[in-house]
Amino acid sequence: MRELKILAIVIFFTALTYWGVEPYAHSQMHPHVAPADFSFKDIQPLALNGNSENGKTLVEANCIACHSIKSLGFEAPMSNDDAASAYGVVPPDLSHAGVIYDNNYLSGFLKDPVSATKLSHKFGDAKPYAMPSYSFLSNQEVADIVAYLKNIVATKPTDKMVFEEACGRCHSMKYDGTKAQTSSVFMKNYLGAEAPDVSMMIRSKKAEYLTTFINEPLKMVEGIAMPRVGLTEASQAQVIAYMEHVGDRKKAEREDLGLNLIGFMAIFTLIAYMWKVRIWKEVA
Repeated sequence: MRELKILAIVIFFTALTYWGVEPYAHSQMHPHVAPADFSFKDIQPLALNGNSENGKTLVEANCIACHSIKSLGFEAPMSNDDAASAYGVVPPDLSHAGVIYDNNYLSGFLKDPVSATKLSHKFGDAKPYAMPSYSFLSNQEVADIVAYLKNIVATKPTDKMVFEEACGRCHSMKYDGTKAQTSSVFMKNYLGAEAPDVSMMIRSKKAEYLTTFINEPLKMVEGIAMPRVGLTEASQAQVIAYMEHVGDRKKAEREDLGLNLIGFMAIFTLIAYMWKVRIWKEVA
């Protein structure tokens, strides 16, 4: 019984010390930031109902000169290197843009790409953004384009497809054999930095950090060149799930093993205590 009292005292003071030190250390190393904003409150809401047929006309007239829509048979008009040389980065395929990206974000992006991506610190009159502003479009025409992009999505994209369309233009995932569509040479000239391979990013940054970082990188790293991607909450969860699948394949097995180990130690401790009581009872 005396040993249990000593153990309880040790646990109490250890927990007290941890509780007093850890929150302070965490607040210094990981300052609080606003949670991920999947409503994109800084962008004017898309309040109009779009006409998909008119959106098709607008997309074919304004978008497929740069973008591919592979699901409809529209291939990219240029090779990846030619496109990166011309624009700085490979334009994304739009096959699933209507479900991957938030509607309000898409409308804001069409009107003002630099503001929507929060890259005004990188781009301006001296260095224009790769995507031109379509501010000349009316709000109804923007709504029509968004409606068309949503209408052409026939099936839900897989986790890997969401990553490739939203992130794969800049980032590689070498542990899954996926190479960035934009060469690192063009990427460095365009953004001022090479986009890292993200095969192990889930292990180094963790899902909680990435949830906010992908939603708005500037919240986490001041002056970073990565744009706000504009993913819906569900699509961002798919990206993180894919990153976990590639970079942390043993997560579920590791967590199960941890629980089993805790259970084993608890049972072993109980048996050891019962054995100790029996031995000392016979001695007494």
